[in-house]
Amino acid sequence: MFRWPARQIGMAILCALALTAQTTVFKTKVQLVHVIATVKNPDGEPVGALEKSDFTISDNGVRQEIAFFQRTTEQPLSIVLLIDTSGSTAKDLKYETDSAAKFLHALLSEGNPQDAVALYSFNYEVREEHGFTRNYTALENRLKLLHGEAGTSLYDAIHLAARALEPREGRKVIVVITDGGETTSSVNIQTALKEAQFADAVIYPVVVIPITNEAGRNTGGEHSLIFMAQRTGGRTFFPDVGKLDKAFADIITELRTQYLLSFYPQGVPLTKDPYHKLQVAATSPDLRVSARDGYYGDAEGAGSADARTAVSPNGRKKRPQQ
Repeated sequence: MFRWPARQIGMAILCALALTAQTTVFKTKVQLVHVIATVKNPDGEPVGALEKSDFTISDNGVRQEIAFFQRTTEQPLSIVLLIDTSGSTAKDLKYETDSAAKFLHALLSEGNPQDAVALYSFNYEVREEHGFTRNYTALENRLKLLHGEAGTSLYDAIHLAARALEPREGRKVIVVITDGGETTSSVNIQTALKEAQFADAVIYPVVVIPITNEAGRNTGGEHSLIFMAQRTGGRTFFPDVGKLDKAFADIITELRTQYLLSFYPQGVPLTKDPYHKLQVAATSPDLRVSARDGYYGDAEGAGSADARTAVSPNGRKKRPQQ
């Protein structure tokens, strides 16, 4: 009986393994990109009755086919509510927590039964007051215990909130109530924003302005929050203390009228930057779409271990070294 030489058998096994490895590498490049979109008419009112054909998406300038389309009330919602408890907010903190309690009650009494909220506070440090839950009473009780202290670690709070949201399924949102100050964070705005983008989290800042004169306000912090909201597809609110309820009601309305658009990137030219630029638009020129402006995906040289530190929007391929 004929027997293959041991060396040829070994070579055949190595070739088979190489082909298998090549196939695996190829498959990892096929990733489903999710985009949450909010649409407004010329009067600024949410539009919630659009179809897949009413949207277009481009990835690095190349038009993409929308593979999946869904109105997001069918998607579970995870929210991290960040409350600024720095010394500068102490005077208005009770108004903020009372309004936040109403927001949580309205949010959790309706919507998807899998919706959940986690509560964090931040001043010179960030504290998890309560993990993800639908228990409104437990969240309200923690809100009542908050009090103001010195220091404001705003970027650290967003960074940690995004880390908490990343492994969760469905839509992910960060709502931050603050006066816009930033004094004691260990991470910068770029690091905080990148973590939010890795988590696919949408940021909604509610900036409570204790001083109406710009000379006495932290306008730099306000602009940073606007920037992060725009980059993630969120919206920034600047209510007076007495109008916080309206801001929270508007956030709930947006969350109830969003769309989920998903696509498999096809024919996308890669650059050295792993951040892919997205353009999401409505086919009607009268409608304005808010959505994140990009995602982390493949880059030039993605076959090397060093270059492939990006993530698929469905989950982290490899966390970049901090």
